Amino acid sequence: MTERDEEREERIKMEIIVDAYTQDEQAMGWHIYLEEMMDFPFEVRCIDEQEVSPLEEGETVRVIGKPSSEPSLRQQFVTIEWNDREFGVPLSQLEPVEASADTEQAVADWHYWLER
Repeated sequence: MTERDEEREERIKMEIIVDAYTQDEQAMGWHIYLEEMMDFPFEVRCIDEQEVSPLEEGETVRVIGKPSSEPSLRQQFVTIEWNDREFGVPLSQLEPVEASADTEQAVADWHYWLER
């Protein structure tokens, strides 16, 4: 279990899931937060192979956006460029390599949320 980070907890409570009473509202809060905070495009590395994604651990790709897929509290997707194609993969399997401070914070917030 991830150690509690009070500053991150406060940001999640006050900026991301503020006024969100249902899981759907919380998921939409995350979707909006990530979309607004991440500066596209940015480089990421795959840190976790997942069944729903073709990426292998250690592989580096470019994130170019956020798809309009239905957000959930367990999975947020980002659109990547991979082998001359564009498609969505779980943000949980990626870590920024070359990205803005806001992007790094947003991705770290999402990873923290999932690990709690």
